[in-house]
Amino acid sequence: MKLACLQENLKRGLGIVSHAVAGKSTLPVLSNILIATDDGRLKLAATNLEIGITCWIGAKIEDEGAVTIPAKLLSDVVGGLPNDKITLQLDARTQTMGLTCARNESSIKGIEADEFPVIPKIDTTDVVTSFPPALLREIIDQVAFAAATDDTRPVLAGVLMRLRGKTAMFAAADGFRLAFRTVELPEPVAEPVEVIIPARALLELSRILGDTESNVEITVTPNGGQVLFHTEQAELVSRLIEGRFPEVERIIPTSYHTRTVLETQDLAKAVKLASYFANASSNIVRLAVEFSDGPTNGKVVISANAAEVGDNKGELDGMVDGEGGQIALNVKFLAEAIASVGTPQIAIEMQTAQNPGVFKPIGADGYMHIVMPMTVR
Repeated sequence: MKLACLQENLKRGLGIVSHAVAGKSTLPVLSNILIATDDGRLKLAATNLEIGITCWIGAKIEDEGAVTIPAKLLSDVVGGLPNDKITLQLDARTQTMGLTCARNESSIKGIEADEFPVIPKIDTTDVVTSFPPALLREIIDQVAFAAATDDTRPVLAGVLMRLRGKTAMFAAADGFRLAFRTVELPEPVAEPVEVIIPARALLELSRILGDTESNVEITVTPNGGQVLFHTEQAELVSRLIEGRFPEVERIIPTSYHTRTVLETQDLAKAVKLASYFANASSNIVRLAVEFSDGPTNGKVVISANAAEVGDNKGELDGMVDGEGGQIALNVKFLAEAIASVGTPQIAIEMQTAQNPGVFKPIGADGYMHIVMPMTVR
């Protein structure tokens, strides 16, 4: 194998696939990145057997071939080279890759490509649906962070993707909160699809989509064991989580007693200020909705009290519809709910202090974030 490519392109490609490299594994080849020629382009691939990432970069190919190279060493070497043309040449007998760039020469010992696990290929005839990359990133940013970060209940470490007709629904829950997003598809799906995708895989996908302009095609393997995301420059394949996701519709409140509309940025600042005190007191912050004679018909009082530190109280003007009331929430979950909305104004819907709080964007349909209340003694 012999080829030439630009250092900046190779560095970018290694940055994309390196997040799928196994941290610790009994298989040494899983600590490597596959480098191979593929239809006139250079293919880079990595997998930890949970997710696999492949990307392609432009290159001038002289001789075909493939090898796997230790990921960290290769990334460090390429990252330290000048922004110039890099020539890669493989000694097939010793499986050693030579790198030449400007006045720098390096050689790295690799492992034969035949030992690298096979990453499933995309069959374009099985594509279920596709999304514009900006929309898919928005969905992931609004939903994936709400998934559980441990594997106590594996299904909660994933994001439910349900496709029915022309509607796509994504949901994540960790037992304390629920993020829920629906979008309308340009074309109806041929058959309903319901799968649970690991949240980590979607977060990696969001990172990959940063510079992508073409639509992201989604394919579920016929056996239902894996999901594949394909763009012109990169692919990500992930195993699916087996199990039954909680019935999302049963969790979502269908009514409210009080609805308050606030400026999102002002609310975020007030909650951040309260968090300095809440962090010292079980992370509890209280929201009290009251009627007032100010420029709007109501206000929200945000307060936190820590016996050993002190207390904080802030007031925000807002439009109130309903009875008024209060609720105590985890300050971290509250801050993340506010940040996920993404619109200048936010609506907070409440029933009683024992019911969850519901956060919705004003002017953008299809998203809601539900946070369970905390018990205050």
